[in-house]
Amino acid sequence: DKAPLSKSLLIVPSAISILLTLLFQHYQKFFAYNLQAIKEDFQIWRLICGRTICLDLKDTFCSSLLIYNFRIFERRYGSRKFSSFLLGAWMLSALFDLLLVEITQYIFGITINSLPSGFLGPVFALFVPFYSSIPRVQVTQVLGHFSITNKTLVYILGLQLLTSGSYIWILALSGLVSGICYNSNVLKVHQILCVPSWVAKIFSYTLEPIFSSAEPTNEVRVGMGATVDIQRQQRMELLDRQIMMSQVAQMRRQRQQQGGMINWNRLFPPLRHRHNANYQDHRPSEQDTPPPTEVSEEQVARLMEMGFSRGDALEALRASNNDLNVATNFLLQH
Repeated sequence: DKAPLSKSLLIVPSAISILLTLLFQHYQKFFAYNLQAIKEDFQIWRLICGRTICLDLKDTFCSSLLIYNFRIFERRYGSRKFSSFLLGAWMLSALFDLLLVEITQYIFGITINSLPSGFLGPVFALFVPFYSSIPRVQVTQVLGHFSITNKTLVYILGLQLLTSGSYIWILALSGLVSGICYNSNVLKVHQILCVPSWVAKIFSYTLEPIFSSAEPTNEVRVGMGATVDIQRQQRMELLDRQIMMSQVAQMRRQRQQQGGMINWNRLFPPLRHRHNANYQDHRPSEQDTPPPTEVSEEQVARLMEMGFSRGDALEALRASNNDLNVATNFLLQH
């Protein structure tokens, strides 16, 4: 739900990979990531075919599971920003692939004519925002010393994908470097390698209805500020909630280190009591009330996608001075 691009990347390349492996093996040569043909014969089309479809089912399985886990970024940032990251990482990693192959040949004297096929560069690039922006939440411990967190399974899948081929480390390294470049906006790649708004609109009207999923109707929302994800038993939906709650705990720890405990009720009146008559009597007067802050509709839409009502989203954003993270943490606590 709310991740049509991730769904399309999960279904279409996997289906083509399975068909090429089981039924159309004589067409696999067109999807080989042949660097020699690209450099010597200028077969640029191999960059598209060879860096999109996996020819190894193990790579297909691991990359599909990683894309499924990384769909959280499309839900957080929107399909256009997520697709811009994938496009930028795909183009940068293609350049770094060629550079790393030349460096390997120059230093070690190893000639590499082909690399593993598939959408692997952008998948490895997604580990950069996953590491930097997803908080680490401990789930359990093994043998009393080794911590199992909400990110352990994703790292295990990445390690499995990294060890599936002889030269896949080149794709992994180029993907990580491209993810760092795009995530840190080196040389303003955000403005250069991005999906134009008119292209995003075309795909939103044509392909998004095909791959979009309806919001589940058999799940009941529970209480003020609860999201649909709370009701789901799937692991990644539970992870989304743990991420937000861990951010609240991190802010509290930071405030304790600074000398005081953050008091949400002091900063923001509880939303669930805003219709209470007793609370109405204790509200500040109109003279003391500051003018309402202009709220970004994009941030309101993001909070509504998490399951909050429009009224709660507007009030939380106004109270937090249009800070999306503070507003989200506040709504989860109330």
